[in-house]
Amino acid sequence: MINQQLLNPQSIVVIGGSNNVHKPGGSIVRNLISGGYNGTLRIVNPKEDEVQGIKAFHDARDIPPTELAILVVAARFCPDYVELLAKEKQTRAFIIISAGFGEETKAGAELEQRILDTCEQYGAALIGPNCIGLLNRNHHSVFTLPIPNLDPKGADFVSGSGATAVFILESAVIKGLQFNSVWSIGNGKQIGIEDVLQYMDEHFNPETDSKVKLLYIENISNPDKLLFHAGSLIRKGCRIAAIKAGSSESGSRAASSHTGAIASSDSAVEALFRKAGIVRCYSREELTTVGCIFTLPPFKGKNFAIVTHAGGPGVMLTDALSKGGLNVPKIESERAEELKTKLFPGSSVANPIDFLATGTAEQLGTIIDYCEHQFDNIDAIAVIYGTPGLTQLYEAYDVLDRKIRECHKPIFPVLPSLHTAGAEVAEFLAKGHVNFSDEVTLATALSQIMRTPQPAPPELELYGVDVPKIREIIYRETNRLKFEGVTSGYLAPDTVREILSCAGIPLVPEMVSISKEELTAFAEKVGYPVVAKVVGPVHKSDVGGVALNIRTPEHLALEFDRMMQIADATGVMVQKMLKGNELFIGAKYETRFGHVVLCGLGGIFVEVLKDVSSGLAPLSYAEAYSMIHSLRGYKILKGTRGQQGINEQKYAEIIVRLSTLLRFATEIKEMDINPLLANGSDIVAVDARILIER
Repeated sequence: MINQQLLNPQSIVVIGGSNNVHKPGGSIVRNLISGGYNGTLRIVNPKEDEVQGIKAFHDARDIPPTELAILVVAARFCPDYVELLAKEKQTRAFIIISAGFGEETKAGAELEQRILDTCEQYGAALIGPNCIGLLNRNHHSVFTLPIPNLDPKGADFVSGSGATAVFILESAVIKGLQFNSVWSIGNGKQIGIEDVLQYMDEHFNPETDSKVKLLYIENISNPDKLLFHAGSLIRKGCRIAAIKAGSSESGSRAASSHTGAIASSDSAVEALFRKAGIVRCYSREELTTVGCIFTLPPFKGKNFAIVTHAGGPGVMLTDALSKGGLNVPKIESERAEELKTKLFPGSSVANPIDFLATGTAEQLGTIIDYCEHQFDNIDAIAVIYGTPGLTQLYEAYDVLDRKIRECHKPIFPVLPSLHTAGAEVAEFLAKGHVNFSDEVTLATALSQIMRTPQPAPPELELYGVDVPKIREIIYRETNRLKFEGVTSGYLAPDTVREILSCAGIPLVPEMVSISKEELTAFAEKVGYPVVAKVVGPVHKSDVGGVALNIRTPEHLALEFDRMMQIADATGVMVQKMLKGNELFIGAKYETRFGHVVLCGLGGIFVEVLKDVSSGLAPLSYAEAYSMIHSLRGYKILKGTRGQQGINEQKYAEIIVRLSTLLRFATEIKEMDINPLLANGSDIVAVDARILIER
C-alpha cells in the first residue's frame, strides 16, 4: 500500500528523535536535515525541549496532523503510537525502525500484527518494522550512512536486510554508482520487495523514472508477483539485478529421485530469475558492479578492446572475458599499424592494446578514437589506467571523461589506483561516471549479464500437447491412489509412456511384461541387441536391475529369471538398445513456485557433477535454449573431437513440451527422463519415472 504520504510527505514526525546522532533517533533527524527535507519536520521526545535545532513535542497527542511518522522507540510502544497517529493525526504512512517484533519472539509478532491491522484499517502505508528506513530524493528517512548521490537516473535499490543494504551502499559509493531511491523493507509486514516492484511497474514513467533496479532478497513470499512485475519492468526498458541469499543449503533436501536430490529452492530461484530476465548476482561487489554496468549504454555484440598501460591487468581481463564467453579479438589491419606509429616504441596494438607505463593522455585519446571509428570488430572498450605513483592522472581522466561522453561504443573505466590516485578518481566519479577498480569482477558481471535471457513471453502456448488426455490420465491415476489408500506413488511404465506420448516426447520402443515368451517375441521384432530392466524398484541400477547389450534369446531368458527374483519386482521391461549422448530432463514441484524443470547431460554429469540448469514451467523456446547453453558441458553437446553434436532444436522442443505438460499436471511432484539418448538428429526418451500426489 505505497502512497504519496510515504514517498513525498509534506510533514514528518520522528517519534524518538534525539540530539544523540550516534543513536538511530538522532541520526535519522540528522539525515533528514542534512538531506534538505523541504516539508515540516516534527520531533517527539518526552525529555528534550529542542532536538538538533527543532522544537520537540513531549507528547505525540500535541502535534498537528502529520502525513508520515518515523518510529524509533521500543517495540512495545509502537502499536499505541501507530493507533494514535492514524486515528487522531491523519497519519497515513509509517516507517518503523524499531526491532523486537516477529523476527524475535511470538509476543513481538503479536505487536507487529496489531500495527498492521491499524494500518489496514486506516489505509496507511507501512515500511518495516526492523529496517533502516526509506531514502529518496524527497526525504532521507534512514538512520545510517553512507548517503549516496541521488539522481533521477540512479538506481532504485530494494533490500530485505538493513545492515546488508548499508554494506551494498558502501560498495556502490566507492564505484560512483548513484541512486534514485533506497528501500529497506525490514520484516516486510505490509510492503515487501514484490510490492515495491509492483508499484514501480504500475506507475512507471519511461521519461522520468530510473531504469535500473537492484534487489537484495532473503525471502520470496510471492514468486508470481515478482515474476510478473520484474518481467513487465524489463519489457518496459528497465534492467534488474538481484542477490537471493540463503538458498543453496537450506533449500536442498533428500528425495527419492535424482531430480529430488538436486532440485532445491535455489533451483527455483534460478528458474524464476531466468524467466523474469533478472541478472542473478552472488555478492555485494557483483551486484554493485552490475548496477554500474547498467548505467552505461548497452552494447551489442561480444567483442572487447582492452586499452591498458599495464600488461598484467590486461591479460587477466582477457582471460576473464574469454572464460565468460566474451571475446577479445586480435586487431590486424593497416589502421592498426597506423595506430602503432602514434605510440611509443614497444607498444602493442594486437589487443590488448598496451601503450606502456609511459603512455600519455593524448595517446589514450587516440587509441579510443581508433577503437570507436576504425576497428569495426570492436563493440566495447575497457580502459585500464592507474598510476605507479609517479604522476598525477587528472589529464588522462579528463580525456577519458570526454571520450565516454562522445563515443557511441560503451567505455568501461578500470581505475585501480584508489589509494595512490584517490583524488583523481574522486574527481572523475564526481563528473557522474562509474569505476570498475577490479577487472576480473567487471568481466564476471559482464558475463552474467550476457547470459541472462530476456523475460519470457507471458502468453502460454500448448505446442500440440494433448492437455485433455493428460488430465484424463492424471484423474484416473489419482483415483487409483485414493482407492489404494495412499497419497502418492510412482506411475507404472506404461502410464508414463502414455503421458509422454500425449506431450509428443519421442520414446524408445519397449515392452513391459511378466511373460518371458512375450518379451522374447518383442526382442525378435525390434531386433537385438536389447536392454532389460526390472520393473518395481525405483533405483534399478542399485539392485542390479539393468542388463545392457543382450544379443540372444537365451541371454534375455537368463536375465528375465534373475530380475524376477529381485525384491519388489513386478515385471521386466525390454527396450531396443540405442547408442548416443546421454541427456537428462527432470522436474520437481516447488511450493509457491510451481514446477522447476532441470536439464543437463545424463549419467555422471547429472548424478555426480550435478551439471544442470533450471527453468520455471511453462518454458518458452528461448528459455530452453538459454538453459542448454548455460550448461558447463555445453561444448560436449555441440560436438567435440570429431564427434557429432546433438540436435539442439529437438532437445529444446522436448524441454518445452515437458514444461507445458507439467503446467497442466500439478499432481506430478517429481519427474525424471534419464537418459534421453541423442543420436544424430534424433533424441528419444529411454527411461522415465513420474511421482504423483493426490
